[in-house]
Amino acid sequence: MRSPLAELSVALVGDATMSALHERHMGIAGPTDVLTFELDRDGRGRVISGEVVVCVAQARRQAKGPLKEEVLLCALHGMLHLNGLDDRTPRQFNAMHRQEDLILTRLGIGRVFSPDKTAGERR
Repeated sequence: MRSPLAELSVALVGDATMSALHERHMGIAGPTDVLTFELDRDGRGRVISGEVVVCVAQARRQAKGPLKEEVLLCALHGMLHLNGLDDRTPRQFNAMHRQEDLILTRLGIGRVFSPDKTAGERR
């Protein structure tokens, strides 16, 4: 996947900040693990600048392995949203998580979602 993103900001926040952002932008009370904000688009309509906000406290609660890997997964998930991937339907969900697995494997972490994981992989 070739990304048009030229600029990416990642903010690590706590529950209070994430809850406020989640309520303000999504109309949902309470924290979530990650929110993504498009900041700029190019002439072709592709996102070229964005911000990913990760709630470290929520990542800690849902982590099945090391916290740093969960935070990375959240940030990666947000970046993929900025690149046009979504996870609202089962097909989109599977495609997005296949892409996450591919990137995490290339980073040396390994697959997180694939059903054909080998023993020792984290989820």
